[in-house]
Amino acid sequence: MEEECGLNSVTTTSLAETEETSFSPWVKAMGLTELTLGENSASGLLPQDSSLQRANGAICGQAIMAAIDTIVALAISTGEKVSKGTARQNTQFLRPAIGEDLRIESNVIKFGRTIAYAETHVYFAKSGKLVAHSTNEFVY
Repeated sequence: MEEECGLNSVTTTSLAETEETSFSPWVKAMGLTELTLGENSASGLLPQDSSLQRANGAICGQAIMAAIDTIVALAISTGEKVSKGTARQNTQFLRPAIGEDLRIESNVIKFGRTIAYAETHVYFAKSGKLVAHSTNEFVY
């Protein structure tokens, strides 16, 4: 029997509880803040932190991709189905993530019968410059 690993339907009022009970310790350690939900969307802030940085001071791609996956999971959880997890994440890095916190914004493009599709943008929080773009698929 397959076990569902996705989040149950999350609302603005249950977001803090979901973060506390559903995020693994290493996801919590990334320090995502300012988590918000919208209609078929979610966003959050990934702060600059030396524990996430490469030698050149940029937040490493692995941390950015994990933060994207977390924000997308929240966006997917605004739907009625519980996902079984990420099927695909395709991320393009456009510039090094140096010097500013990162704003991550995910929008569900379509809740399909077996797959949900989302698009995610990662911006510098202050300047608004695009750092990364990602397309995402989650399965039910």
